[in-house]
Amino acid sequence: MFKFITNKPLWVNIVAAIALVLLLTFSFFASLDAITHHGEAKEIPNITGQNVVAATKLLENNNFKVEIIDSVFIDSLARLSVIKQSPEAGSITKEGRTIYLTINKAIAPEVEMPSLIGYSFKSAQLMLQSLNLKMGDTSYRPDFAKNSVLEQIYNNNTIKAGTKIPMGSTIDFVLGSGVGNIELNVPNLVGLKVSDAIAQLQAMHLNVGPIISFDAVTDTLNAFVVEQRPSVYGEPLPGQKVQNKIRSGQVVDLFIKNTYTPQPKDTIIN
Repeated sequence: MFKFITNKPLWVNIVAAIALVLLLTFSFFASLDAITHHGEAKEIPNITGQNVVAATKLLENNNFKVEIIDSVFIDSLARLSVIKQSPEAGSITKEGRTIYLTINKAIAPEVEMPSLIGYSFKSAQLMLQSLNLKMGDTSYRPDFAKNSVLEQIYNNNTIKAGTKIPMGSTIDFVLGSGVGNIELNVPNLVGLKVSDAIAQLQAMHLNVGPIISFDAVTDTLNAFVVEQRPSVYGEPLPGQKVQNKIRSGQVVDLFIKNTYTPQPKDTIIN
C-alpha cells in the first residue's frame, strides 16, 4: 500500500491529501445538522396553570424533557398546578431541551396561630396576611376596647395561640363595639360561684375584669364572689342607698374566696 503511494509523483500525493481533507471537511459539515438537530427547534408551549401530570405529558410529546425543581404553596391556585416554567412559554429551543417547572404543593403547609387578642382589627388583618391566613367574618360585642380583637375563631371554635392550622385557613374575629349607651343596673354577684357570675356578666354584655383571691383558691370557677367592683349600691349620703349603673362593654372586678358566709341583708352595702 505504502509502495503504491511512494511510487506516485509528489504533486499527485499532495493533491490526493488535499482532496481527502476537503472530503472529510465536507462530510463533517454535512452531518453537523444531524448531530446538533439543526432546524429541529420548537416553540415551548404554555403549560402554566396546568396540572403537572398533563403538562409533563404535553412537553414530552413535543420531545422536551421535564424536571421539577421547586414547589411552593399559593392557596388561590389549584394543587399540583404549574406555577412557573423555564424557559418561558413561546421561547424557541431545540428538541430534547429540559424544561424546569415550579409547581403548587398538593398539601398546604401548617402554620402556628398567633394570639391576636387585643390587636386592632387592621393589625390583626396584616398579621394574618403575613402568615398566609385568610380574614373571615367579623362580629361585634360591647367592649370598651373598640375595634380590638376579643376572640379569634377557626371552624366555629375559639382557637388558641400555638395551634397548628393549614396555610390558607380562614379566621373569624369578634371585635369590641365600644361601650353601650344604655345604662344597666349593676348586677349583684356576691355569693355566686365565679362560673355563674361570669355567665351572668356575659349575658349582660359586661366584661370580667381582674379576679382577685382573698385566700389560697385552688379552683377559681368554683370559688365564691365575696366582693365586686363596682358594687351594687352606692351611698352618696350616709344612710342613702343608690343603685349603681353600668353600661354594656364595661368591666366588673371580682374578689373571691373558697367559701362564702352570707351577711344580714340590712348590713350589706356592696
